[in-house]
Amino acid sequence: MSRIEKRLAELGLELPTPPSPIANFVPWTVQGTTVFLAGQVCEWNGTVPYVGKLGREYELDDGIKAARLCALNLLACLKLACGGDLDRVQRCLRVGGFVNCNPEYEFVPMAINGASDLFVALLGEQGRHARTAVGVASLPRRAAVEVDAIFEIA
Repeated sequence: MSRIEKRLAELGLELPTPPSPIANFVPWTVQGTTVFLAGQVCEWNGTVPYVGKLGREYELDDGIKAARLCALNLLACLKLACGGDLDRVQRCLRVGGFVNCNPEYEFVPMAINGASDLFVALLGEQGRHARTAVGVASLPRRAAVEVDAIFEIA
């Protein structure tokens, strides 16, 4: 079990089954020591528990939980990209977050903290990253949140 998976267990979390793409793309690509992870919605083992908009169907706390689900899906894909060995992960370089919300919703960055906070909890200072967080009119599967990421691996 990798240090990341041990830390997840300490936090009472586990990795889901990596989601399958719903369109013409791959879940990750590797270039040298950089892993580019495709966006993952707030899915848990095939089901999207947060369908709808933050600020309408869901509150900020739900958005934070949804972003954490996205991060867990990203980590499940990252594990595959690392040949099953998350100990190869060196650091998180960048996170992109998308929140399905009304135009006036002002808590987009705080919702995406659900993913950012998890990466920092798992990797410490190596989990700190550059980030973009934007509100959008819709997301795949009508999900409330989607997150993508870039990691450095050994």
